[in-house]
Amino acid sequence: MRAVGFYASLPVENDQALVDLDIAAPSPGPHDLLVRVQAVSVNPVDTKVRARVTPAEGQPHILGYDAVGLVEAVGAEAGRFRPGDAVFYAGALGRPGTNAELHCVDARIVGHKPASLSIAEAAALPLTAITAWEALFDRLDLRKAVPGAANAILIVGGAGGVGSIATQLARQLTDLTVIATASRPETAAWSRALGAHHVIDHGRPLAAEIAALGLGAPGFVFSTTNTDRHLAEIAELIAPQGRFALIDDPASLDILPCKRKSVSVHWEFMFTRSMFSTADIAEQGRLLDEVARLVDAGTLRTTFAESFGPISAANLRRAHALIESGRAKGKIVLEGWA
Repeated sequence: MRAVGFYASLPVENDQALVDLDIAAPSPGPHDLLVRVQAVSVNPVDTKVRARVTPAEGQPHILGYDAVGLVEAVGAEAGRFRPGDAVFYAGALGRPGTNAELHCVDARIVGHKPASLSIAEAAALPLTAITAWEALFDRLDLRKAVPGAANAILIVGGAGGVGSIATQLARQLTDLTVIATASRPETAAWSRALGAHHVIDHGRPLAAEIAALGLGAPGFVFSTTNTDRHLAEIAELIAPQGRFALIDDPASLDILPCKRKSVSVHWEFMFTRSMFSTADIAEQGRLLDEVARLVDAGTLRTTFAESFGPISAANLRRAHALIESGRAKGKIVLEGWA
């Protein structure tokens, strides 16, 4: 079967950074679905794994996490699905990725594709929707108010893939005032279109930007990017006893300034459940089914921003390059096979 992977960690400009492959098809285990992949989206984690992982000698590493496809075969303990079902999911770090014609995935982390979306629109959602949902409701516990705080959340990096869905979830499923950050007119407009009540410039000191809104100190902050650069400002602007979550990978993170306000710090990593096969691993499948329901009801919209054509090494290298530039807006999707 066709696939895309890499044999060595190389800069994206190198034409060997990602290469087209012909490899054997996988066989599903008891909990697995075998999925014929129709579309994938590209996330920052793809670029990070490509930059950091050294594949075993002579063995390609297949990237890809988000996928939409049709179920080809069902494992003995994967009874929620049948062959022919349209599904979407975000995969797992410890298994071969979705940049392949056929892919095995644990059925417990799979959802039924939203019926109202095209395959490209659906492929944009799983990883970012799981990350945003877990960060907002499992880590920050948005439905529990912070005493005395402004009933508001600040989302740093509101126009990125995770920020785009987090903005919608916070706006549609809570009564919080949603403040997003952006630094360009097009990304600010994108965040407003997704439901942000206010958009501030993360190129300026965040505490002053928040103060200028006149809302008071927000009880919640969700940082999706450049957390190390903004941490001092976040510690200043957040309300006492506030809750702060992040998803990026600072080289170091000094959270001591959060102590005097008793700010709780939460790291969200959507692969934790699949990586450790946690007792509640099936929550991700249920979460995706709920996202599909909300999309089909018109409550949430896809964060699909741009199609890069069929799934191929050349097109995936282009997508990786755009993500590494830090200028991506929403999600980049590839569909079909070259």
